[in-house]
Amino acid sequence: MTSHVTFDLAGLEPETSYPAADRLISGAPEFTTWNVEEADGGIYAGIWQATPGKWSIVYDEWEYFNVLSGHSIVTDDAGTAFHLRAGDRMILRPGFRGTWEVVETTRKDYVIRL
Repeated sequence: MTSHVTFDLAGLEPETSYPAADRLISGAPEFTTWNVEEADGGIYAGIWQATPGKWSIVYDEWEYFNVLSGHSIVTDDAGTAFHLRAGDRMILRPGFRGTWEVVETTRKDYVIRL
């Protein structure tokens, strides 16, 4: 095992998924995920992309992400909206509740800790 990992997607098979039906608010968003790292201790890292739509989110995990392209709006349960575009970074902590709306297909890199 090497002591480093690059975010090179060449040769990685992406996973396709969708929001759970009971969380879907609008649209027909499709998620594409390239898992670059799955490490002991519940650490995950990779690239995630979503097409337009809106769904409710509930975080049980900690996540840092950096938006690479697109436009999304993350809104917390208090109604505070965060417009996210390329170069924006955010940490969502366990207990975060709200919605994720993809306005323009969005791609981000992420690190998740369970």
